[in-house]
Amino acid sequence: MVWKATLEVCVSNADTALPVFLDRESGVPLAVQLADALRASAATGHLRGGDRLPSTRALADRLGVSRTVTSAAYEQLHAEGWIAGRHGSGTYVTTSPPGDVPAHGTVFGEVREPVELLDLTPGTPWAEGLDRAAWRRAWRAAADTAPLVRVQRAGVPEYRAAIGEHLLRHRGLAVGTDSVLATGGTTAAVVELAGAVLEPGDVVAVEEPGYQRAVQAFGAAGVRVTGVPVDDEGLRPEAVPAGVRAVYCSPAHQYPMGSRMSASRRVELVERARAEQLLIIEDDYDGELRFDVAPLPLLAALAPDVVVHLGTTSKILTPTLGAGWMVAPPEVTAAVLTYRDRTGTRPSPAGQRVLVELARHGDLGRHLRKLRRELSERRSMLVAALRDGGVRVLGDDAGAHLVVLFTSAAVERERLAEAEARGIRLDGLARHFAGTPSAHGVAIGYAGCSRDALHDALDTLVGLLR
Repeated sequence: MVWKATLEVCVSNADTALPVFLDRESGVPLAVQLADALRASAATGHLRGGDRLPSTRALADRLGVSRTVTSAAYEQLHAEGWIAGRHGSGTYVTTSPPGDVPAHGTVFGEVREPVELLDLTPGTPWAEGLDRAAWRRAWRAAADTAPLVRVQRAGVPEYRAAIGEHLLRHRGLAVGTDSVLATGGTTAAVVELAGAVLEPGDVVAVEEPGYQRAVQAFGAAGVRVTGVPVDDEGLRPEAVPAGVRAVYCSPAHQYPMGSRMSASRRVELVERARAEQLLIIEDDYDGELRFDVAPLPLLAALAPDVVVHLGTTSKILTPTLGAGWMVAPPEVTAAVLTYRDRTGTRPSPAGQRVLVELARHGDLGRHLRKLRRELSERRSMLVAALRDGGVRVLGDDAGAHLVVLFTSAAVERERLAEAEARGIRLDGLARHFAGTPSAHGVAIGYAGCSRDALHDALDTLVGLLR
């Protein structure tokens, strides 16, 4: 027999009715059913932090059950942190409930602790290395600037100037402020290019494997993509098919395989772009992070007439800022600004203001120096452990991830599952292919966790990957 009872809950001095369904014929104890119902209401927002629940006696009367049932349900929710009692006041929903909702069938009295995985997937920055005093100072200074009166589609002028200085100092690219557009990051910039410059049905050549968010952004705009293989010298220009409208690549540190496009291939790609009127989209997502030698010149420095250069703060600082940049030929810049006017979009100025303050006080430069040193040492530690264990490592001495290859897709799946079972989350190469994967393995990020956690995981990693 299933019956429904309506539970009146005091919410800010107003009564809110919440339905509670209990099934006496179910094999699940009534106390567990009640706890599940209240927990689900809290998880979905029907119950909120500060809402007062009825007493166990009052609730038992309303539901037609014994007080033992309601008391047991409250005890379980209290143990899990969903509710708390206030002396002389009653029982209230907490403001910070746990994340996962246990499924029906959980043994009453058993509190399942969430499994904490060491996340070694690439793409996470070394945010813990940010100088918190400098971080707070930059936000306070950014807040002291006058509110904008008009939307600045191209970005905050001070931000564009700061990025111009950053590109000159750290990437060897000399550009004027007018050539720099603020963006929301590299993926956001790809979305804008797909909408502003490309047409539905155009074909863009992308690295295979490559950055799948860019692939999805092109596809969402009706732009077709075709994969171009990469090797230890980066994208192969001779494999770019005829008739494409643009080529999207990451020449400084190919994602995810970690190679650097050779100088000869850069020249070959630029010559093809000029001869065939192609647009090269250069994703320089972590080009500042090179540890062995000076990086090769940017494609944008070699051919500013055919290259759109994209960069982001999410890998060198934090995604919190939501700030990136685009340097493009004048006709592309004009098209993007027109697109922003037409769609009413523009990157948020808040993160731009913070970056300006970090750069103004020299904190950006200091952080980059510290970041390179830290990631270089982490990479050396990880590579040494893997190679000592007989594991071959791919990828240049750069960035915040490296690659280990496997012999098959089945081995990749097995190793990913085994790693998770042993408390480590790795990133399989399969998801980085738009088509059928031609390489199998894992990409290992080493920036997002603490150095101690990375060190403690080395023996497990070597055992998994050997």
